[in-house]
Amino acid sequence: MKHFSLSAKERIKSKKIFEAIYASGKTIFSANKKFKASYLIEQNNENPEVKIAAAVSKKSGNAVWRNRVKRLIRESYRLNKHSLIDFAEEKKVTFKIVFSANALTEKKNKKPKLKDVMPDIIELIKRLKGSL
Repeated sequence: MKHFSLSAKERIKSKKIFEAIYASGKTIFSANKKFKASYLIEQNNENPEVKIAAAVSKKSGNAVWRNRVKRLIRESYRLNKHSLIDFAEEKKVTFKIVFSANALTEKKNKKPKLKDVMPDIIELIKRLKGSL
């Protein structure tokens, strides 16, 4: 696996996994409540890994805006994933995370930039490591 890539193996695509995360997972919010991370941790896993997805509600904005926010979330994670992956390998756990926009809407932020999204995603990653 390349250090700064986000391969298909690292993404959550299954509806079953999404439902498991939303049903029995935990949720944390960034400090300014713009983003949230719903996650599920599996202990004592022989193949520690981190799988992620980005989700944005239809109520947040139009399709172009939602897709932009999802791209920015994935890019922010991709650039900062190494610390979480190392932590998962060290603790032998599997993280399944769904990052989503919580209070971020198109009306409040017409054209979000990476510098607006990245600090919140980094904060969520740090809080995920602290939750174990």
